[in-house]
Amino acid sequence: MNDGVGAGGEGEPDAPSDGDEAPDAAAYADAVPDDEREALVAIAHGAVVTSGGVSGQRALTAATEFVLARGLGPTAYGVYALAWRIAQLLSRLVTFGSVPALQRYLPEYADDPTRRGVVAGLAYATTLGFGTAIAAGVWLAAPRINDLTVRESAFPGGMRAFGFLVGLLGVVMVASAIFRAVGSARGEIAFNKLLRPGVRLVAAVAALALGYSIGGVAVGIVAATALLAAVAVPLSARVTGVVPSLRGARREARRFYDHAAPVAMSSLGKVFQNRVDVLLVGALLTATAAGVYNVVLVLIAIAWIPLLSFNQLLPPVASDLYASDRTETLNAVYTSVTRQIVTAVVPILAVLVVYGRELLGLFGDPYVAGYVPLVVYLGGVFVGSAVGATGWLLMMTDHQYARMALDWLLAVLNVALTYAFVVRFGLVGAALGTSLAIAAQNAIQVGLLRRFEGLWPFDRTFFTPLAAGGATVLALRAVRAIVPGRAAVIVGVAVGLATYAATLHRLGVDPRDRLVASRLAGRYRATLSRKFGR
Repeated sequence: MNDGVGAGGEGEPDAPSDGDEAPDAAAYADAVPDDEREALVAIAHGAVVTSGGVSGQRALTAATEFVLARGLGPTAYGVYALAWRIAQLLSRLVTFGSVPALQRYLPEYADDPTRRGVVAGLAYATTLGFGTAIAAGVWLAAPRINDLTVRESAFPGGMRAFGFLVGLLGVVMVASAIFRAVGSARGEIAFNKLLRPGVRLVAAVAALALGYSIGGVAVGIVAATALLAAVAVPLSARVTGVVPSLRGARREARRFYDHAAPVAMSSLGKVFQNRVDVLLVGALLTATAAGVYNVVLVLIAIAWIPLLSFNQLLPPVASDLYASDRTETLNAVYTSVTRQIVTAVVPILAVLVVYGRELLGLFGDPYVAGYVPLVVYLGGVFVGSAVGATGWLLMMTDHQYARMALDWLLAVLNVALTYAFVVRFGLVGAALGTSLAIAAQNAIQVGLLRRFEGLWPFDRTFFTPLAAGGATVLALRAVRAIVPGRAAVIVGVAVGLATYAATLHRLGVDPRDRLVASRLAGRYRATLSRKFGR
């Protein structure tokens, strides 16, 4: 593998030696080829590190939304939520495909620091250019967006402030992506998963404490993010050794944009494919409904943690395996990682389905109305998680144009269907349209991967976590029937996780998953022993 992609990559602990492994790791090692084993351990280690960071990100995000929902009230919070979600949608476009391009080419150019620097320079320059254009466009369009949606006097000012935020978020994302592309999960987590939502929370709390409303909150978040961007760029260059430069950019630009441009078009298609719900809720329903739907999305984000975590280091590993023509190993890794994603996401889905009302109620009684949309949306999350990193694998195997075409095909269909669903069913329709779009895209992408590259992740081992999930739902519902109120959530989670783990053990865990768990347990045990003494 390229430097920084495998275990012991830049910024990560060294891979464990045989003496550092858990005692039972050797029992499973013979069943797994060396290159597959190292890829699985690298990805799983990245997932463990990332899951902590992503969980922290989700906790910070939930805390921010809780503070704002309570501090602003349902209507004002709905106005803020719509402006914030529009800014988030635009931030998906501002890098113009630079983040996937970094994942694709930095591992390939591991032995060429000059080309790495040029790729990073192109990513920053592209993001700054599009960020400036988006800020100008938002400034001009904010009053018109307000007329078409919530029609609240506070919206244009908040939206204009968030227009400047988009480019700053893009810079932080590019800096974080450089960490990720060289195999450093910790650097990406620190800036993109923890500091970015962290400064937002601090700014929101400070603005509310000073008596500001939507406009003051927005300005505070922009100022805090600007400081973060100013720190992220030079620090990523110093730590990773990837120093951005535009010398020779003309020679590299054609290959860079050949990958980035279709990915950017895919991102634009995906905005209409599975984020049009946010826009339609604001346009067709009330500001309060927009706030309720935003809280639903906060809980939905928790369910995406396993997929995001395992996708942290999968792209550079997949790029390396594909570039070296090890397709069989890539398919084995894809299968194992996807099964591990399913194993991790099933208990989260069970908790959200059974205790969704109680969790929504933490934000306030009006937000309990989002329970049915939450459950409908979780269907799409399950399908998207169950097929694994289909989108990343299409891009890492140079099929970005196929993904772009698919994104736009489904985007057109989704806009029409979601509009009809929202008009007919309200918030439930918004969730239904997005859930169907996620399920349809991922199902088709699995088919494309099988046709183009022969990659297929599913086998009978996937039934084990599904069966364990069924037992967990029964346990959670039993606790809910016995324990009253929100205390059922705490008791139920403990009982549910114990039930899930016991059922998995009883049904049997795949040797590859046992190997990864044993290797990582040995690594972390050895690290703790070295740090704190035996």
